[in-house]
Order: sequence, then C-alpha cells, then structure tokens
Amino acid sequence: MTENLLGDRATKPGDVLTIRNGLTIEVLNTDAEGRLILADGLALAVDADPDVIIDVATLTGAQNVALGDEVGALFVSSDELAGRLSAASDRSGEAFWRMPLVESYESHIDSDVADMKNMGKPPRAGAIVAALLLRRFTAGKPWAHLDIAGPARADAARGYQTKGATAYGARTLIEYLRVLAKSPKA
Repeated sequence: MTENLLGDRATKPGDVLTIRNGLTIEVLNTDAEGRLILADGLALAVDADPDVIIDVATLTGAQNVALGDEVGALFVSSDELAGRLSAASDRSGEAFWRMPLVESYESHIDSDVADMKNMGKPPRAGAIVAALLLRRFTAGKPWAHLDIAGPARADAARGYQTKGATAYGARTLIEYLRVLAKSPKA
C-alpha cells in the first residue's frame, strides 16, 4: 500500500482504500502514504481496547516547516494526556510542542467519493490535517500523535544526539511509561 507506484499494483492517485475498520480514504497524493498505514495500525490498536493510544511517525514535512529539526509536534485528544506527555518530554530532554486539532479543518479532508481523502489543501495546515485524519481511527480513545519528521534525523551531533537517526520520541515514551508504571493514575 505504500509503494509509491513502484509496480502496476501500487496505489495510484484516485484509488479508494478501505481501512480495516471499514472507513474509506481517497488517495490524492501517494507521497502521503504513511497516514494510510497508520490508519490501519490505529484501527488495529482500537480492536485491542487499550487505555491510551500513542503513535509516533515521521509523518509530515509540514511539521518540519513549522517546528524545525529540534522540536516534535504533539497532537493529543485530551488535556490530561497532553500534560503527562509534556511532563515526560521535559524530563527526557526531547522538545515537543502541542499543536491544535482545529475542528474546522476537518473539511480539508472531505471527499466526494470516500469517507475522507488522504491530504488537505496544500500548503495549508498539513500537519494538523494529517493528525485530524489519524484521529478518525482512534474511536474516541485517549490518543496522542507525535510527528517527528524534523527531529527524527540530525545533520550534526548536538547534546546527547549523534549525527543520523535519533529515535526521537523514544525517551519521552520511556519517561511517560516509567511514571505510569509507578502510579497508573499519575
């Protein structure tokens, strides 16, 4: 599904995909393939009935444009979860900035032939629109999306990071889980 036209059976612009929960997505841009795979992954996570769903992805170039390569974007469905993840981010040394889930931008992904389309109105609010698409697959569960497109890779060593892939977000998730393990209500 994420082959970007490497073969005759690859996804093409205009295709409509059915995600595992039955929702359909019209593909307008095959380079916005990550959200198609994440939609299936989030639907699968919902089937497991977790208390919280957190996804981490190098999802949008718009994140890098908005926040650069040292700050990740945090999209979250509740203030409580935002507080927990922000505190974990502070302790971990990984910077995340909470981004809004602007309800009126839902119209950016309206489709005439499917439940939604896989991109909004370039170049407008690309990271927000991608997060809104993902949220549709969380079935109202507490959910966070960490878009790490910029900080996922460092062009030079800085702080504790070496040049190259950074595993950005891993330290924040470890801190979040460390505190949660001590007190599930924390």
